[in-house]
Amino acid sequence: MRLFLTFVLAAALGLGYGTYAWVNGPLVLAAASVDLSIDPGSNPREVALQVRQAGVAVNPALLYWWFRLSGQARQIKAGSYELERGTSPASLLSKLVRGEEALRSVTLVEGWNLRQFREALKKADQLQPLTALLNAEELMQQVGKPGMAAEGRFFPDTYTYAKGTSDLALLQRAARAMDKKLEAAWALRSAQSPLQSPEQALILASIVEKETGRASDRAFIAAVFSNRLRIGMRLQTDPTVIYGLGPLFDGNLRRADLLADTAFNTYTRTGLPPTPIAMPGRGALLAAVQPADSKALYFVARGDGTSQFSASLDEHNRAVNKYQRGRP
Repeated sequence: MRLFLTFVLAAALGLGYGTYAWVNGPLVLAAASVDLSIDPGSNPREVALQVRQAGVAVNPALLYWWFRLSGQARQIKAGSYELERGTSPASLLSKLVRGEEALRSVTLVEGWNLRQFREALKKADQLQPLTALLNAEELMQQVGKPGMAAEGRFFPDTYTYAKGTSDLALLQRAARAMDKKLEAAWALRSAQSPLQSPEQALILASIVEKETGRASDRAFIAAVFSNRLRIGMRLQTDPTVIYGLGPLFDGNLRRADLLADTAFNTYTRTGLPPTPIAMPGRGALLAAVQPADSKALYFVARGDGTSQFSASLDEHNRAVNKYQRGRP
């Protein structure tokens, strides 16, 4: 009898050790990493089968048994996961229960226009292109903003997403983000600002974004344009002309381009253009509504990324001679 009990105990210990070793040992993967998609509504048995089908050399029945034994089988979350070599049944279950999906990311850059945004989304890894064939008007309908101009309505940022996410879902997030950033900026607008609506703030911010990459210059650039708007002076800003030219712009802005009237030519028309010309970031939004306390009406690039600001045309001409023409 004692020998039998000893045998049973040894068998139980062996089984326990074997179970522990399997649960914590590495699974064999078909590649260095495999993508695992758990469908919504999958029961634990189906999850075990989906793991096997993803390229993990494991007995689905054995994996299902582990899920049940753990007491966490019903806590497994649907989603897209990435399994790497060294993943054990224990770490696999932990990942599925905690919903640690494999996230990709795409960066939408400040100052990009809608076309550039959409090109980046087309190239994004594992992002479903649901909007690729939509024009701007159709896109805004799908985003939930029918009749609104698409340019400028998406906040530039780095967005993470799970494999299989649609570009529409990401654009909806970017649109909501811009709404929040614009609302917050508008609430902080200066009492002296000539802007009459958040939409005008968005348009001016897009111009500021295209005019300078220097954070220290943004508020002064915004001041120049705000001062011009206040006295009815034309903005005369090259980025709006370039935007109006669209695909016709070949990299060289000519005098003829400045004289050709379009809705976006701020050399021929007074006031702001009809829509934003790019996607402004938070810094440009704040500069648009909180311009610097300056009387400047002109600015010229110094050649080092900064600008020289002037309150009079004579002063501006001297700055142009110095920084653009190399004259004293």
